[in-house]
Amino acid sequence: MTTPANVFLYVKDPLASADFYAKILGRGPLEASPGFALFELVPGMMLGLWARDGVEPAPEAAPGAAELGFPVAARAAVDDLHAEWTAKGLTILQAPVKMDFGYTFAAADPDGHRLRVYVLEDMG
Repeated sequence: MTTPANVFLYVKDPLASADFYAKILGRGPLEASPGFALFELVPGMMLGLWARDGVEPAPEAAPGAAELGFPVAARAAVDDLHAEWTAKGLTILQAPVKMDFGYTFAAADPDGHRLRVYVLEDMG
């Protein structure tokens, strides 16, 4: 079986989205052009930001239909990232809250794709 190595988000403006992701990831893209930008998330896993007007075949999902998960090690890290992203001006969709799977908050990128920070917690 082949393991996925890329996540592609269809965005309005890859360069603007690259600036946004550089701000939250703390590093610049490996490549960036008006039609596409690429970040390495972790070794072997890439995030591509693709101009949605240039995707073939055209996507059927609404812009912003994807969610990226950012696991952290502790509740305090969820709260710290919430404060950091709020200070950076990200749109917060959900304040930190305990859900069935753990403690989490959600933000949005410029195209409405969700960014979920979470720590898994024992729900037993």
